[in-house]
Amino acid sequence: MDKRRKELGEFLQAMRGRQAPEALGFPAGSRRRTQGLRREEVAVLAGISPTWYTWIEQGRAANVSAEALGRLAQALHLTRSERAYLFELAGRRDPSGHEHEDDAASELLVGLLEDIAVPAYIMGRTWDMLAWNKAAAALFAGWLDKPVKQNAPRRNLLRFVFLEPKARKFITDWEARARRLTAEFRADCRTRLDEPALVQLIGELKKGSAEFSRYWKQHDVLERQGGPRAFNHPKRGAVSYQQVTLRPVDQEHLKLVLLKPERCNQ
Repeated sequence: MDKRRKELGEFLQAMRGRQAPEALGFPAGSRRRTQGLRREEVAVLAGISPTWYTWIEQGRAANVSAEALGRLAQALHLTRSERAYLFELAGRRDPSGHEHEDDAASELLVGLLEDIAVPAYIMGRTWDMLAWNKAAAALFAGWLDKPVKQNAPRRNLLRFVFLEPKARKFITDWEARARRLTAEFRADCRTRLDEPALVQLIGELKKGSAEFSRYWKQHDVLERQGGPRAFNHPKRGAVSYQQVTLRPVDQEHLKLVLLKPERCNQ
């Protein structure tokens, strides 16, 4: 038996065992041999056959559709983390996964930015700039230091790099950085390329930047990494940093980016 299918079956069994039958419309009764829901009851709630559900728990069902997994997650009242774990075990992508993620940084995380001395900012699912500190605004002068207009679209790192002319002079070795950013972005959103917000952003970038369109067609994929970052600041001249990217445990789709100045900047 495949180890992952076995783990999937045991996970579902544990999840149904914690459910209260009476809360879901089933009689509690004294004849229940085990705590929680019966397999047949889970099957009814999820709209699948009892035999098929039994096979899933026994690790005999090789291919469980994303739709069936979604119904099981709903029937068992899984939390966001449990739902993600269910889909991961089944080797499926959650078609509605983006609906369970709030693309907004918590007040605690935003407040943390002001306690960080170095330039720091938070990016969302499509690399929108959700929040940043004063040091980041000072570094990205002419972009992040501008007042945020009411009802204006969020500032986006890719729009800045590819659609803002001043970025080509500001970012040292712009072509190499822009090419790498495109590959990192593709890797970051590889499982959700059909999301409307991503489709719209990619279309906008392809239309507005010949370079982005060319890089995107190359299908390069690179995981986002830290390392040296150099800029040509309009007032301070050449400055360099070491970049570190962190992901909050409770919102892993967000990125907290820190830029530690090199000693020569001091």
